[in-house]
Amino acid sequence: MNAVVAAVNLREHKRDAVKEACNLIGGIEDIDVPEREVAIKVGVFSPVIGSYSTVETVEGIIRAFARSPKKYLVETDNYQGTATDRLKVWESLFSDRVVPVNLSEETETIPVRIPNPIKDVTIDLAKLVIKPRVFVDTHVMRAYDRGSILKNLFGLPPTSKKVQYHKSEIFFNVLTSLYEAIGGVDLAVLDATYYSYSFKGKDARTRTDTLFVGRDAVAVEAIGLHLAGINPHKAQVIQSFVERGFGIGDLDKIEVVGVPMDRLEANFKEARTELEAEMAQKPDPWSASKAVSALVKSGYFTFPNKRTMQDIMTALIEADPRTKKRDKMIYSTVRRRFENGKLQGEKTDSDWLYWTN
Repeated sequence: MNAVVAAVNLREHKRDAVKEACNLIGGIEDIDVPEREVAIKVGVFSPVIGSYSTVETVEGIIRAFARSPKKYLVETDNYQGTATDRLKVWESLFSDRVVPVNLSEETETIPVRIPNPIKDVTIDLAKLVIKPRVFVDTHVMRAYDRGSILKNLFGLPPTSKKVQYHKSEIFFNVLTSLYEAIGGVDLAVLDATYYSYSFKGKDARTRTDTLFVGRDAVAVEAIGLHLAGINPHKAQVIQSFVERGFGIGDLDKIEVVGVPMDRLEANFKEARTELEAEMAQKPDPWSASKAVSALVKSGYFTFPNKRTMQDIMTALIEADPRTKKRDKMIYSTVRRRFENGKLQGEKTDSDWLYWTN
């Protein structure tokens, strides 16, 4: 059995892009019904970063579910802030029928067991995202081997300290277990209004004006990874879901309708080339560790020189103005070097002094 993924040009269809994509995959009449509410899992790590589905795309999803009585835009807290604050990205869409929900504040939950080689863990999952509600998953396209659409499920655990699930031995079990618990993704919307690329701490994005929509979230993710230059057959996120029978990740078994696949491959190859060239021109990201190491290597700390923290900050700012307002990071780095024996130090009446032999 094959999966179908629609690719729609946003410049051509604009506000009707989601509806057009749904028509191309055979419609959503079976899930857009008056008896079922819709939970739309948006992905917004930080409003400042801007890596989230556009207001236009989310509005298109809302309009596509015209018969559904109520749509919930759902997200959980993270270390960047509360879901309540982050959901304000789509505040212009809020109404009596479009309601933002902070899943971290939901009290009606069910326990979901996550297999773990060391010890199984349990996540309290909000009932609001579980069947019979329709679950729509939307995120942006990016060059990230852990995915976008399927990775977006990582935003369902209510805790803001999700780093505990990031380790590879449990990460993919978290995603597949949550997918199973919610009863699967009913509609996946991969928003490639922009295509984002990250490498060695550098980030860039370019406008690609494409929307990918499908009923098989694994297939949608696989197409997105392929166009981002990542082999879905080798991506663990795809294989983890395929092994559990949750979708199709084989490109030969995925039919792309709408924009032809050869045109998509050419467009996104050009976009990748453009972004790689742009990032090659960018300076390496600022690093407190690298900044202090450069000072050490230059002989700045060599005895009999003894440097105060103010001396160090002044020297670092002269070398790279990006050091400004990063006093705490520099202080922590210097103290770690001292505690590890890589810097010598002594406390005077007025300040600490640091040097190397």
